[in-house]
Amino acid sequence: MSKKKSGGLGKLKGFVGNQLFIPFIAIVILAVVNLVHDPAFFKVVLGLNNAGYPVLSGSLITILDYGSELAILAIGMTLVTAASGGQDISVGATIAIAGSAMLRVLCGGNTRPDTIQAPIIVAFIVACIVGMLCGMFNGMLVAYFKIQPMIATLILFTAGRSIAAWINNNELPIVPDPKFAYFGGFIPGMPVPTTVFIAAACIIVIALVLKFTNLGLYTQAVGINGSSSRLNGINPTFIKFLSFVILGLCVAVAALIKVSRLSTINYSVIAKDIEMDAILAVALGGNALSGGKFNMWASILGAYIIQFLTTTLYKFNVKSDALAAYKAVVVIILVVFSAPVVRDYISRMAKRFAPAAKKEAA
Repeated sequence: MSKKKSGGLGKLKGFVGNQLFIPFIAIVILAVVNLVHDPAFFKVVLGLNNAGYPVLSGSLITILDYGSELAILAIGMTLVTAASGGQDISVGATIAIAGSAMLRVLCGGNTRPDTIQAPIIVAFIVACIVGMLCGMFNGMLVAYFKIQPMIATLILFTAGRSIAAWINNNELPIVPDPKFAYFGGFIPGMPVPTTVFIAAACIIVIALVLKFTNLGLYTQAVGINGSSSRLNGINPTFIKFLSFVILGLCVAVAALIKVSRLSTINYSVIAKDIEMDAILAVALGGNALSGGKFNMWASILGAYIIQFLTTTLYKFNVKSDALAAYKAVVVIILVVFSAPVVRDYISRMAKRFAPAAKKEAA
């Protein structure tokens, strides 16, 4: 009996120490709160959209839909955080720039064209190039000029939306092709949001990259100790630079989704505060914001939990302007619990109570 108690205590200790413990607890808390407040929160309905096609709807579908675009950004933000030990706060502004460039190609400088002026794939490639150029700019400042990531990305954070408006002469072009809306909505005959499939494709790609290349290993090595990694033949400058470029590519994919939802753009509102959600997804996944070792799957799970939290707050009639305040509280809690001082204190308390638990079990 005592061995069973001891074994159970060990399993509990291992579970609590697992990186996925905090995300798991967050899911449980949010699920219980919504179940008590409104059991219909978990109801999924198959209905018809405005075009007459069957689509799934409900709060869970909303979480999957909007959480998917956040998961795509979390992929890039995880690599940036792990490699540089900092975060990119220009993600929202870069989405505006890439989205504006995409609209410029599709509409050809005309705000109300009768037909699109270029294939959608060409416009998307342009958006990818623009997103990666923005990533290169940030990466150059961080990797080559040794500027702290948050300070370096503050430049595009401040000027990015103005650049986006300048690309289209401060006008709001509207894409006339209904097929463009499929990327942020539903493909006819497919009841699941297209964003879910786009996110799945991105997740598969990054999973293959991490499995068959040394990107993950090199990124963690650089984040843990850049000087040591250099002695082992790794170029920390290039790895940091590459992480920002990958994030720029993720931003371009998110821009495609964001712009296609309305087939236009609002420079000051699009992707507003989304960088905070991406950073919070990385932190909620249990990844250290100071860089080093990371778990990509935990970050992706964290992205969906953040959307779960956002949808829950909307269900409680929290105004959109106040959402950032609630999420800021979550950020503070996560940062405090991830602080070395707090972790050392918890470890000391666990060791202090462990002998007492063993004596009781005996």
